[in-house]
Amino acid sequence: MLKNFNGRPSLATVLKASTVAGIAAAVLATGVPLEITRSYAEAVKVQAPAVPSFANVVDAVSPAVVSVRVENRVNPVADNNDGFSFDFNGRGFDDLPDDHPLKRFFKQFGQDPNDQQGHQRRFGQNGPNGGPGGKGRLRPVAQGSGFFISEDGYIVTNNHVVSDGQAFVAVTNDGTELDAKLIGKDPRTDLAVLKVDGKGKKFTYVNWADDNNVRVGDWVVAVGNPFGLGGTVTAGIVSARGRDIGSGPYDDYLQVDAAVNRGNSGGPTFNLSGEVVGINTAIFSPSGGSVGIAFAIPASTARDVVADLMKDGQVSRGWLGVQIQPVTKDIAESIGLSEPSGALVVAPQAGSPGDKAGMKAGDVVTALNGETIKDARDLSRRIGAMQPGSKVELSVWRAGKAQPLTVELGTLPIDQKDASADDNSQPQQPEAPASEKALADLGLTVGPSDDGKGLAITGIDPDSDAADKGIKEGEKITSVNNQDVASPDDVVRVLNQAKKDGRTRALFQIQSNEGSRFVALPINGQG
Repeated sequence: MLKNFNGRPSLATVLKASTVAGIAAAVLATGVPLEITRSYAEAVKVQAPAVPSFANVVDAVSPAVVSVRVENRVNPVADNNDGFSFDFNGRGFDDLPDDHPLKRFFKQFGQDPNDQQGHQRRFGQNGPNGGPGGKGRLRPVAQGSGFFISEDGYIVTNNHVVSDGQAFVAVTNDGTELDAKLIGKDPRTDLAVLKVDGKGKKFTYVNWADDNNVRVGDWVVAVGNPFGLGGTVTAGIVSARGRDIGSGPYDDYLQVDAAVNRGNSGGPTFNLSGEVVGINTAIFSPSGGSVGIAFAIPASTARDVVADLMKDGQVSRGWLGVQIQPVTKDIAESIGLSEPSGALVVAPQAGSPGDKAGMKAGDVVTALNGETIKDARDLSRRIGAMQPGSKVELSVWRAGKAQPLTVELGTLPIDQKDASADDNSQPQQPEAPASEKALADLGLTVGPSDDGKGLAITGIDPDSDAADKGIKEGEKITSVNNQDVASPDDVVRVLNQAKKDGRTRALFQIQSNEGSRFVALPINGQG
């Protein structure tokens, strides 16, 4: 007998059986359609297919998910006793009809000026200014999602949800509103922790998933507060892992296709065991709404950061103190690396742990404590996950060979920015026509720099490799193949040596207002 995709007889097969003639005759004689579905089910004795349901997971985790309302102070229009001032053509708030849009608006958001009890709950006994020295009244300015991570009231959410707030309210799935205190936040991973006082109540909380068990294609369920619609559940799959969306050095996002919208930020994404696999933090959307591409901070990243925030209110990270960039195929070829991996040191910051250990611009960190470094992000994440004061063993590619370095990590400053190059260039030498031609063949026109260090780029051939690599007029060349250059002759000398060494590309260090970076340019045919 033919069977359909789920292994049961198809309806067509059953109708071809001995009952077909009887069914047809009955329909023609009476003109009344038979209950074909019931007859089919009886004929093949089939049960409803086992359709996956997320209901059990949702029932278990929903009490742990909250909506997060963020409030800030807004200067009042007039300094009244109750903080509200209305004048609608000579009529006060009470004079407005009940169906007036403005009256409905304020009642909808719990801000009826005549609600003295609610007014005191929101603003305190001292009025909207919060007592002496206060400025403005607290008003909702943002909303997001979060979830309990402990039974005593710790809540995880996104830093970008709470960053502009002065007061916070967590709304549970049964509508209970709880005042929350900000415990700590970490802008680098976009995580924050709030705490509510349950007055002895034990909250339902959820656990972290093991990242090693999260696979592309796994079902996931997102629960949150999109557009203020609290308690909303969406489902999808893990679409990808290790996504870099350019938000920072610790990018390592899960990509999911569950519908995530504004207000879902800070909410959890669960596996079918009810464990948190990620925290929703960003979406890709040309329209502003869900298009099936959402990004979640993986549990492994969040677990450690949240533990630090709960303990100390901040995150202490290891610090190497060097500006780094990825190693491209061209860069690898220019320095003799067999493959484009590792992290290229653009510049060590003066006095930093890396500087004290002897790291130099142009070094490539290829391994940390014996483990291969994939790229610049990999090095940033690994160093950041280590405790300040730890000693690490680095393998550094320098001058065509690997060298070991031991570094004692420092503590990453809270507002640490990328270091800029600290060049020790030689005095500028006279330009030579042959040198000018060699640089012109690279697509570069150069001249003396204002500060006498390096070479100012005064022109770019738009059809050159230099232009394709993003080099721009107004930037500077500070070194080539990790050798300081102060004139076109210096550049040509380095290029000639690179060709003798069998290299087809050279590594140019480019300085701009945004910092320093390395670019590999082809040197075939240069004299």
